Amino acid sequence: MAGARQIELVNGGPVLSRLVFGAWRLLDDGRPSPEDVARLIGTAADLGLTSFDHADIYGNYEVEAAFGAGLARWGGRREDIQIISKCGIMLKSANRPGNRLKFYDTGAAHIAASAERSLKNLGTDYLDLLLIHRPDPLMDADETAAALEKLVSAGKVRAVGVSNFTPAQYDLLASRLAIPLVTNQIEHSVMETSALIDGRLDHAQRLGYAPMIWSPLGGGSLFAGDGAREHRLRAALTAVAGETGANDIGAVAIAWLLRHPARLVPVLGTMKPARLATLARALDVTLDRQQWFSILEASEGHAVS
Repeated sequence: MAGARQIELVNGGPVLSRLVFGAWRLLDDGRPSPEDVARLIGTAADLGLTSFDHADIYGNYEVEAAFGAGLARWGGRREDIQIISKCGIMLKSANRPGNRLKFYDTGAAHIAASAERSLKNLGTDYLDLLLIHRPDPLMDADETAAALEKLVSAGKVRAVGVSNFTPAQYDLLASRLAIPLVTNQIEHSVMETSALIDGRLDHAQRLGYAPMIWSPLGGGSLFAGDGAREHRLRAALTAVAGETGANDIGAVAIAWLLRHPARLVPVLGTMKPARLATLARALDVTLDRQQWFSILEASEGHAVS
């Protein structure tokens, strides 16, 4: 069974850390050395963030290889961490000269090729979890399902899921699979609350999977934004931080997500070890209902109806 700092995505399914390290910004400030990446992996793991979220496209298709170089120098055991990646988005990029524009591809050939590249770049012989990154209007559900099942049967992928899917899109792909979809990675935060009312979190609870959450701090606008909403939220989060002893509004914003009964799994985007440590304090913060609703009220600008 998963402990308080781990979570089973579905009953009997893969176990991730309760907070996930998101690698998409790894190259934002230049290319770190493999030794620097290895230290970052070690720091995250020591904080309990043993799950690492990737996508083939991150860093203009270059993050996975940079992470893999660091992973090769990390002194820990591969089986003690979980590596997640995604495929399906095709970017117009010098690293993909055949792409004339941005588009989506959930065909079998692309899924297989992308998974193989991710394995090679990351320097691992399996992915703990592979997600279809975006809904594809040309997705042939039977073809996509067969490609995912083939990767699992071959031992190259341990579990599969989706990202940014609506409940109907999730159900369509799930209906063609003999294996479960174990998560839907969606955007959700105190700045982006539509998942509370559009059925995505209800769907997760009904089917019993834990959704992964990208941009759990609103892409930084929560801290840097100068609008009325951001000011309201910072005031509400500051009040709750004082009441709970969290002493950090970011940690409270993460704790707000963790309070939801759908068992949300936030993906943290910072590359700063000290910031990771601060946000990890959210695991020790529990909001009562009135604290949770005070933050929702600040986000929406009015009391619940």
